[in-house]
Amino acid sequence: MTMLKGVLFDFSGTLLRIEPAESWLRGALAATGTVMDDGALRDTAAALERAGALPGGAVPEVVPPELAGIWAERNREPRHHREVYTALARRVPLPSPALPEALYARHMRPEAWRPYPDAVEVLAELRGRGLRLGLLSNIGWDLRPVLRAHGLAPYLDCTVLSFEHRMQKPDPRLFAGACRELGLPPGEVLMVGDDRRADGGATAVGCRYLPVAPLPVDQRPDELRAVLDLLG
Repeated sequence: MTMLKGVLFDFSGTLLRIEPAESWLRGALAATGTVMDDGALRDTAAALERAGALPGGAVPEVVPPELAGIWAERNREPRHHREVYTALARRVPLPSPALPEALYARHMRPEAWRPYPDAVEVLAELRGRGLRLGLLSNIGWDLRPVLRAHGLAPYLDCTVLSFEHRMQKPDPRLFAGACRELGLPPGEVLMVGDDRRADGGATAVGCRYLPVAPLPVDQRPDELRAVLDLLG
C-alpha cells in the first residue's frame, strides 16, 4: 500500500462544530438589542434548527420548493449561501426583522465555532511527522479567520473552499485540485470528514477516506486521533 504523505480535513463536523442553536440565537439577539424570555428563546432556537437555518447545523426537515435551486448551489456561490439561509430563518416567526441577517452574520464569527478537543493536538502531531496538511470544505464564505482564531491555520499548507472554485464535494475535480495544492498525488493523501457522500468522494480520484462522526464537541473528545493510529 502506498505510504500516506498528506491529509485533507473537512471543516464543519470534522475539525470544528458550530455552536448550539440556542447560543447562536442568543448571539444574534445581543447583536440586534432584541430581548426574548428563556422559554421563547428555546422554542425559537428549536424552530430555526428544524428549518435548517443554522449553517453547519441540521439540514432542513423540508427544503421549500422555491429554495431548492439555490439550496443545491449554496456552496458554490456566496450570494446563494446567504440568500438561502436567511430565507430559511425568515420562515420562523422572529421578534425582529433584523434577526435573519444577524443570525447569518453570527455563524461566520470565530466565537460561533468550537474546535474538537483533539483538533490542534492531532494537526500538530501530523505536522511534526512531516505530513502535508490541508482543509477542503463545502462552504459559501471564507472560513480562514475562524481557523486563525482557533489556532488551526498555522498547521495547514492549503485551504480549499468550494465557493472559490465554483464546485463542491464530491466533484472529483475539487479533490484533485486540493491534492495538487498539497503537492501530492491522490494516492498519497487521506481525506478525513463526516459526510460519507461528500467527503467519501475523495476515493474517486484515488485518495483514502476516513469518516468521523459530526457529534457535539463534548461528545467527541478524541476521534481525530484515529488519523494518527491509521498512519502508524
